Amino acid sequence: MLTGADEWFVHQTPEPIAVAGTDRNFYDRAYLGAFTADGLLATVAFGIYPNIGVADAHLSVVFEGKQHCLHVSQTLGVRTGMSIGPVRIEVLEPLNEVRVVVADDEISCELTFTGRHFPIEEPRFIHRHGTRAFMDYTRLSQACDVSGSVSAAGVTHRLEAADGLRDRSWGIRPVGMKDPQPQQPPVDPQFFWLWTPVHLPGRTLFWHTKSDEHGRAWNSSLVLCPHGSGPDKHVHGTGVMDLELEAGTRWVRAATLTAMTEEGEQLRLRFRPQAHLEMQGIGYRHPEWTHGLAHGEFRLARELLDLTAPDPSLLHRWHRQLHCEVDVEADESEPARGLLEHLIIGRYHPLGL
Repeated sequence: MLTGADEWFVHQTPEPIAVAGTDRNFYDRAYLGAFTADGLLATVAFGIYPNIGVADAHLSVVFEGKQHCLHVSQTLGVRTGMSIGPVRIEVLEPLNEVRVVVADDEISCELTFTGRHFPIEEPRFIHRHGTRAFMDYTRLSQACDVSGSVSAAGVTHRLEAADGLRDRSWGIRPVGMKDPQPQQPPVDPQFFWLWTPVHLPGRTLFWHTKSDEHGRAWNSSLVLCPHGSGPDKHVHGTGVMDLELEAGTRWVRAATLTAMTEEGEQLRLRFRPQAHLEMQGIGYRHPEWTHGLAHGEFRLARELLDLTAPDPSLLHRWHRQLHCEVDVEADESEPARGLLEHLIIGRYHPLGL
């Protein structure tokens, strides 16, 4: 299956670009998020799933305790562009500047993300359940200045050099309908994920961990990226996070990250959540709009989530991004700001779960 993309010298296998290996769960995805000091969060997700023939995209805008969501899905066809219905992504300068446009009458945005540093390449995420590959993907992340506008519920918000983040990941992870053939022997669901980018003066800190039920990390990384830096100036290290959960839930109430860089610098960061976004709003574990689920040739829907009335019994509401003020020990300047994304499923003994 030849497409115009085959004119570019980017092939990685003997196959045309339209072909993405043989695993039905192959995906290619982008996340772009912006947040402001007054609690506005605007997040776009965009994904294609070549081996199941689906593409989808989402926009979520959070302000005043409400999360306004747009979901769109279409049959993929061939990979020839970066648009899905009213959502499109424009690469203005590879690995540095990207524009995202959502042209909808009720919820929309036009935002330009300009990198503050060269993107980091996180350790490759490979995890198996027995012999079956559960995850196998690469992800890059980048802190950004964000400018443009976001509109929802009749209100337009203007952004100028706001704090932002974007990531790109591609590879294999569960998408679309659940596999009807269960793992043998059966595996109890277990997932522990923390990701926290923090915008510090003149640099950005990234830390994440994916851990087993005993708290042993199977993928973790800490990187400090000075603004304007390339990969040779990124500083690597390790980190440990202590969590406090809201009573009776798996939601983080407060957290402290202790980080040590390879250059000997120690940072202690205390996270104070100010607002949050539910990741179901951009398709993560959404009961109807989960990533890669087929909705026919084209479908668009809007949704309003009341963030002041959460239900901790619903699994699809467990995955959150917290917008936090971050106090840095021994730094008496204004608090830093960052996100703390978390999802805790199944057993996790260090928290008594």
